[in-house]
Formats: sequence, structure tokens, C-alpha cells
Amino acid sequence: MSNKLITTLLASDAGWAALILRVPVGLVLAAHGSQKLFGWWGGYGLEGTGQWMASIGLEPGYLMALLAGSAEFFGGLALVLGLLTRPAALVIALTMLVAIFSTHISHGLFLSNNGYEYALSLLAVTAALTVQGGGSLALDQWLHQALKGGRVNRLEPVTV
Repeated sequence: MSNKLITTLLASDAGWAALILRVPVGLVLAAHGSQKLFGWWGGYGLEGTGQWMASIGLEPGYLMALLAGSAEFFGGLALVLGLLTRPAALVIALTMLVAIFSTHISHGLFLSNNGYEYALSLLAVTAALTVQGGGSLALDQWLHQALKGGRVNRLEPVTV
């Protein structure tokens, strides 16, 4: 893997701000994805979520539920850890775009009407993380330093 690609994927000078965005949003997304994948916390699991997705035209429903649930669950965990933050955030941002335009846009903005405000908020955070990366307190920073062959004692900000 080239140094330029490694730096593009992993390096970030976002500081603490990315951590403040990553951890709570990652936890919420992981929990939401676990509802789709495993039926935890009142979710319907893959079978039920897949049937619902098929009913709104996202076919094949089971596969769509698997993809959306995996993006949210595994992407959310990646955000919490700050591991491959940019790719994880990008996949989640695309998932939120699908959610907005397939489910929520016709209900208007407000969540109380099943609108898109919540998905739009998640889209905004994940788009920002796609651009800025995981920040100085992310596993991406440690991985970047290790792949560059540098000494890895602690997480240090890397300038891009």
C-alpha cells in the first residue's frame, strides 16, 4: 500500500473534535445496526427488517437488511474505535442517504412524523468524519504511525 494512500485513509489532524463526534454517534449506530442484525433492543432482526425493506421496495429485503445493519453495526464500532474511520463513515453516510430518500423524505423534516431529521444529522456527522478522519485519539493514528515504520509509543497528531 502506498504511503499516499495510507496517509489519505488514516492520518488526521482533527484533534479532539473527531472523538467527540465519533464515540456517541458510533455507539448509537452500532445499537441501531444490532436491532437490524440481531433483533436486540426491540429490533426485528434480519428476517423482520428484511421483510419491511422489501415492503418499501428495497429488494431483496434480506440482503438490504444485512447491508444496512452491517454498515450501521460494524461501521458504528469502527467509529467508536477510530479504526478505518474514513471508509466506515463514508459507508454509513451512503446508508443514511438511502434511508433518507427511500423512507423518510416523503414525511417531511421532523422525526415526530417519521421525517428525515435524524438520518440527516447522522449523514452530516459521518460526512464530516469522512472528510476529517478519526482525529488524534483514534486507532487510525496509531496504525498510520506503525505502517509508516515510525515508533509507536502513544497516539500523536499527524499532520497531513
